Amino acid sequence: MRILKKVFLAVILGIILFLAIFFMKSVKRPHPLEQTSYALGTILHFQIWGKDANQALEKALSRIHDIEVHMSTHDPNSDIYKVNVSSGSSFVPVHEDTFYVVEKAIDYAYKSSGTFEPTIGGLVNLWGIGTPEERLPSEEEIANAVSLIGYEEVQLDRKNMSIRLPRSGQHLDLGGIAKGYAADEVVAILKRKGIKSALVDLGGNIFVLGTKPDSTLWNVGVQNPLEPRGQYLGVLRVSNKSVVTSGNYERFFEKDGKRYHHIFDPATGYPAESGLLSVTILSDRSIDGDALSTALFVLGKEEGLKLASSIEGVEALVVTKEKKIYGTAGMDDFFKLTNKEYTYEKGK
Repeated sequence: MRILKKVFLAVILGIILFLAIFFMKSVKRPHPLEQTSYALGTILHFQIWGKDANQALEKALSRIHDIEVHMSTHDPNSDIYKVNVSSGSSFVPVHEDTFYVVEKAIDYAYKSSGTFEPTIGGLVNLWGIGTPEERLPSEEEIANAVSLIGYEEVQLDRKNMSIRLPRSGQHLDLGGIAKGYAADEVVAILKRKGIKSALVDLGGNIFVLGTKPDSTLWNVGVQNPLEPRGQYLGVLRVSNKSVVTSGNYERFFEKDGKRYHHIFDPATGYPAESGLLSVTILSDRSIDGDALSTALFVLGKEEGLKLASSIEGVEALVVTKEKKIYGTAGMDDFFKLTNKEYTYEKGK
């Protein structure tokens, strides 16, 4: 009888110990607040850990909405729309968000010798890639649109927080940088709310805040540009970093057997043909990664990696049509190749 009692007590103690361990693990690894939304013309996804996650996400979504309202090219009430319709005439007062992002866009246009070009709006509208109106324009139409491109001409009045496009028909388009700015603003909100661990995905503009709840690094997959979404060629192991990828597989149409993608070379007016399939930028701020992913794709391997290497806090991977991957020197600390169809040449 005593033996049975001892066995019974041992079983009960074992169950209690198991439940205690399970409870402790569940406290250490709580489930995240996870939500999918739509804004900035793309799908947004969030995973946030922390007691104030709901309030933080609410503020983050409100902030994204504000940015979209200011920088949309289609909303008649937005700053960018008003600047564009006023091209060739007067200065237009804008919100400080808009002024800052336009200023950053022009800065990156200078750094990239115009391969990142914020006045490309007219050309983007002409092609309409990713919209029901997408088409192959005539050479004359393209030449006319290219003639109106010129980041050097944008006039900024900081004192009055105003912007002017000097020639009628010029159009700003912040589609290549606004999501990056929004991601940085979201992360700033999360930090102010005491959030230590989060994944922010604004349509491919990914920012991982802190480490995962179990204190390990995040694994961010690098899309295989020749396979469907979710098929990766490698993994980046990171924390507190932005990861932005641009490629010719994202938005495109085909005509007469030729693919026309959405990343334009401002010098030609046609989709860039630099020999690259995709570019991935690892950076401390998403606004930098957003602009640079476009610039590097247009520049190509040699000049692109040279530009990325010249900017502090930035690393880059470029994928060529030959299934070769090249990286900046610092990228070796983060990237691991997982697809054997590709080769990776470490940066120097």
